[in-house]
Amino acid sequence: MAKIVIDIETIGFDFESFEKKTQEYLLKYATTEEEKAEIKKRLGLYPLTGEIVAIGMLNPDTQNGMLLFQNNNSEQVEFKENGIKYQSGVEENILRKFWEIIEKYDTVITFNGRAFDVPFLLLRSAKHSVCPTKNLLGYRYEFQKHCDLLDQLTFYGATRKFNLDFYAKFFGIKSSKDDGVDGSMVSELYQTGRYLEIARYCARDLATTRELYMHWNKYLKF
Repeated sequence: MAKIVIDIETIGFDFESFEKKTQEYLLKYATTEEEKAEIKKRLGLYPLTGEIVAIGMLNPDTQNGMLLFQNNNSEQVEFKENGIKYQSGVEENILRKFWEIIEKYDTVITFNGRAFDVPFLLLRSAKHSVCPTKNLLGYRYEFQKHCDLLDQLTFYGATRKFNLDFYAKFFGIKSSKDDGVDGSMVSELYQTGRYLEIARYCARDLATTRELYMHWNKYLKF
């Protein structure tokens, strides 16, 4: 069965870009300035208040892949690095390319993909009138089609959830966060035009997820 690891990076929209009623709705339950600031900071966690700036795909067997990323409509970028082909485009274009590629694979591997990556991909695709080419959710307990490692490592919610970095270090795997970048920095990187740093960080996330999958597949799959 052909397998593919996927991961996305997202950013929130500028809070001031929302109309006044929407701003009031988003801050409805915030009672302090700190709470308001936190809500504005977390807009990138939701597909209705944020967008996808990178989509990564990695074949765990060949370790070749594709990294589609936004670069704020600047010069078109396309190159290959460490087995990963990088290609820039606007969100609609990278989503169309993603669905074109993903259709060929039998098994999708994610970390928290059922709760974050896939719903985000689906809703942002619908926003741009882009049709998915396959169902990436399906039956939760059928990991042969979508292996969400967070589901597997918590035994479907039976134990506490930890982040990717924590699991990687627990199993002695090189973490994508070891190079000094984590998801909380993606928005700032994008705002300062460091688009390739986001793309390469996403590629490192793919590599870490791949190693975590290989470990799970060898020692915990049953």
